[in-house]
Amino acid sequence: MRNLLLDPAWQEIDLGVPLPDDLHAVSVCLPTWKSIIDYEEGRERVLRKMRVGYPRFFRHPSVERLFEVAQREVASEGEKLVIFPTRVSAQRAQRFVERRCEVAARIASYHGLQALVVPEKAYSAALDYWRFSGEVVSSRQAIDYLDAQPITSGRFKILRSRLSRLAGVAPEQVFIFASGMAACTAVLRSLPGLRMGKKTLQIEFPYVDSLKIQEMFGNGVVFLAEGAGESFDEALRRVRQGEFAAVFVEIPSNPLLRTVDLEKVASACRDGATPLIVDTSVAIPGDVNVMAYADVMTTSLTKWYSAKGNVMAGMACVRANSAFHADFAVALAGEVAECAPLYAGDSLALIQNLQEGVGLRTKANENALALVNLLQAHQAVDSVWHPSVTCRSEYDKIRNPQGGFGGLFSFTLKSAKKTQKFYDALPLCKGPSFGTPFTLVSPYVQLAHYRELDWAEGCGVPAHLIRVSAGCEDLQVLLNAFTSALADI
Repeated sequence: MRNLLLDPAWQEIDLGVPLPDDLHAVSVCLPTWKSIIDYEEGRERVLRKMRVGYPRFFRHPSVERLFEVAQREVASEGEKLVIFPTRVSAQRAQRFVERRCEVAARIASYHGLQALVVPEKAYSAALDYWRFSGEVVSSRQAIDYLDAQPITSGRFKILRSRLSRLAGVAPEQVFIFASGMAACTAVLRSLPGLRMGKKTLQIEFPYVDSLKIQEMFGNGVVFLAEGAGESFDEALRRVRQGEFAAVFVEIPSNPLLRTVDLEKVASACRDGATPLIVDTSVAIPGDVNVMAYADVMTTSLTKWYSAKGNVMAGMACVRANSAFHADFAVALAGEVAECAPLYAGDSLALIQNLQEGVGLRTKANENALALVNLLQAHQAVDSVWHPSVTCRSEYDKIRNPQGGFGGLFSFTLKSAKKTQKFYDALPLCKGPSFGTPFTLVSPYVQLAHYRELDWAEGCGVPAHLIRVSAGCEDLQVLLNAFTSALADI
């Protein structure tokens, strides 16, 4: 097995290599700027070499095989199918496809899973539901079902207990899902105001799909790209008036690592009897505490919690004294049971990862801070975003006494044209996702917003932004890697 801490995947020969070197890796090496563009354009030279990819965007070979086997058994000519973990999930996908495409779809049971069968012309819509809802079949689940040996006991009580300690809440406040996006989608569906036709409010530029699910599965979303200034004050006035079904924020935001004044937002939400939903996927567990303000905290367990990059999972935590506690607790319990439960095999892997992730979380905090300091002082660097230098006072309000500033940061070079050369020369692992034991670098905006770069630029997110997830390599190795790549430009 390749040790990516000592032998990073960053050259053309590494294109398509799983990151980590694991059957269930959630990232893949895209080593050059051209490979990023070719991937986004669907070029065969890249796609044929990709052995894995981020699971909601790129079907794992085992999942692809499950689809193919089910296709032969269940679908007829002119039909395609997507496998979902539960009947409720498949039914929701069916309604989504039928509304969007004006076609009839059907559901067929398939060895304990559920197949949504659609006309070929509606297949992309079915895959959209899979991607955005996060209600997916994992690679472990697919392999076990193909082998007719699904795992049914996942030690969920132990997992819930360990997650609760890391999150700083009681076990009964924790709800575990198949993915971070499934947790977010479940919370969105659970909003009392959604049934009243209210829109949601997103404050600060978020991870791309966090905004998309509010557009696709809610009643629409009002988007405020920055949590400051007159527009922010006006948005809070509307919150106090009870206009929105919920307010969504990321702490810190992805990829600009900004932190909104959570206390001010929470106060407006209380005045307007509006739930405040805070996503902490970017934050390292233990660094911040948002549960004094959030009615619900969501997070991707795939990232810093797992700290291995080989398990998909998500979590929602409901604040015990929230005015909406009863609504969310009942609704999320139903969502976990009926819609997007974490597969038992993945829960066992996650338990193991939680035990081993402490070292990464500590080292990532230290390494990221040192790299931020290096970049800030370099003449070729234009801007750096990290909680240590970005919205510092707002971040300090929610930072735990011994908490760090996180392992994720972003930066831009003064010369956008030279960014490609820098990226290609950087001798560190390159690919999507974050929270892995090894440092992971990506031209985030190219990957997340390739077909809306101008829109992202208009929101203050540069197209040549580089996002870095610090790993637990020796610090000098990382400093040398960045210094050498910067020298090449």
